[in-house]
Amino acid sequence: MAEDIKTKIKNCKTLPFDSHFTNQNLTRNHWQNYLDFYHCEKAMAAKGGDISMCEWYRRVCKFICPISWVLA
Repeated sequence: MAEDIKTKIKNCKTLPFDSHFTNQNLTRNHWQNYLDFYHCEKAMAAKGGDISMCEWYRRVCKFICPISWVLA
């Protein structure tokens, strides 16, 4: 299962449509993915799980956010 998710993450070239964010202003989408990434990372670290499962949120955040907003 984890390998299947990892291959899907690597093959993702663009963002899928998200009906929560229908406007062209992607600030809210960026913020939600930013929070989801850090919540996922914190939860997986607390459980002792694989943090790479949160990679999708990081990639989405880097894809839609201006470079000046992305720290890592």
